[in-house]
Amino acid sequence: MTSRTTRIPALGLRFGYGTNGFGDHSLDDALAVLADLGYQGVGLTLDHRHLDPFAPDLPRRLTRLAARLDALGLTAVIETGGRYLLDPRRKHHPTLLSGEGAALRVDLLRRAVLIAADLDVRVVSFWSGQAPPGLSEAQAWDRLTAGCEELTAYAAAHGVTLGFEPEPGMFVDTLDRFDALRRRLGEPEAFRLTLDIGHCRCLEPQPVAECVRRAGPHLVNVQIEDMKRGDHTHLEFGTGEIAFPPVLAALAEVGYDGLVGVELPRHSHDAPETARRSIEFLTRAATTAALSVPSVPGGRR
Repeated sequence: MTSRTTRIPALGLRFGYGTNGFGDHSLDDALAVLADLGYQGVGLTLDHRHLDPFAPDLPRRLTRLAARLDALGLTAVIETGGRYLLDPRRKHHPTLLSGEGAALRVDLLRRAVLIAADLDVRVVSFWSGQAPPGLSEAQAWDRLTAGCEELTAYAAAHGVTLGFEPEPGMFVDTLDRFDALRRRLGEPEAFRLTLDIGHCRCLEPQPVAECVRRAGPHLVNVQIEDMKRGDHTHLEFGTGEIAFPPVLAALAEVGYDGLVGVELPRHSHDAPETARRSIEFLTRAATTAALSVPSVPGGRR
């Protein structure tokens, strides 16, 4: 077994890994593998395989899971991007923009908040979804704003923060549109940002490290993988176009203290080795960043 103490990265960053990248493992086995590799947390995706939010014995499962996370020394973020959780025929449907169907998405996200509160997890991550054909821009904004207002109040009442993720191909896909949504909501404290590092390279016009600095004041969750400009394919580190030491240095610079979670949902066929390569890559990148940034000497400012 690998000692977790030998894997603590430079810059004070804490690395996690998304359970959606361990689709062929039981949740218990996935958590054990990740803890042994030195990860300090998990992005826990609600789905039919690992943690079904509609399971009749959910309270018992959550009690057991909380104990398991504590025993392994893992923290968590609740992720809600399970592909066919609500509709077995349409991926990621219904969404907050789906008219009457939006109530199903709201119910799922309210369940996610309760799960987070039960597990003493502070963040639930989610996104807008795509706008249905024929829906006007104004109608889409109105539907999304109404859903987010309800969810933000619900999360705040349960001591949970929402991390909204701009996602390529969805209605809110960029940091500009996230900012517009947050303004519409009145910039509540419980409504913050999930930043996917690969998405920054895919869509944003500025360098990825600058995206991190821009996002810093709102940042509550980070997902990370490699990616290429204009191509929303989650890639293993070193196979895309991102230079990671400046990105990790920027995370430390803005004082980010949450998980930096590897997001490789299509790599379940080689999950343990992909996870091993990922944490080794990120640890090297963080060490390089710490050595090259005098203002962050082995830790955050």
